Amino acid sequence: MTEMLKLPAARVRRVYERLHEAHGPQHWWPGETPFEIMVGAILTQNTAWTNVERAIANLKRARALSPRAIVAAEPERLGEWLRPSGYFNIKARRLRNFCTWYLEQGGLSRLKWLDTQALRHAVLSVNGVGPETADDILLYAFERPVFVIDAYTRRLFSRLGMISGEEGYETLRHAFEHALGPDVALFNEYHALIVVHAKDICRKKPSCGDCVLKRGCASAGS
Repeated sequence: MTEMLKLPAARVRRVYERLHEAHGPQHWWPGETPFEIMVGAILTQNTAWTNVERAIANLKRARALSPRAIVAAEPERLGEWLRPSGYFNIKARRLRNFCTWYLEQGGLSRLKWLDTQALRHAVLSVNGVGPETADDILLYAFERPVFVIDAYTRRLFSRLGMISGEEGYETLRHAFEHALGPDVALFNEYHALIVVHAKDICRKKPSCGDCVLKRGCASAGS
């Protein structure tokens, strides 16, 4: 059973407004098609996005950015295409697993008819796909109202004093979804803004003097 956590809804929305004012719209997720977004969500695990872009560019040059081409590719060749993304042999297996499942399910044209809970359960059934990756796929490729929780979310909101940072993934996801209400566009932009702010300002060694959230931040200047 998921632990219950209630976030201060008005404050969560104010954080979004200040981040949006500071950083502007982010136009996420980078990708020309829903399938490319899914591939990016799998490859971005434990690496910088620039490395993912290089791996996807390799797939495009090889005309292999499709589920059938990925499943048909020789494992060694697929691994070489994905090498820039790091852990390329593991990611090659995970991507092949996902593409095999995707084709078996009938692709986007069939999966899009599942309700959000059923779709999330189905994506999570794929070996190598965890909650964060699944929710990236649901939010950005399928445009479903699921809030993505990542290390940046934990860092930012624990420093703001709203969470401990030790809560379970589902506890945090439900808390943000309850505080904000189901809103795909808002979830899309909010997650992107959290990532940008945590990378540029609220780093492991934060630049509190440049932070638009420093007023009222429990950790500012500490």
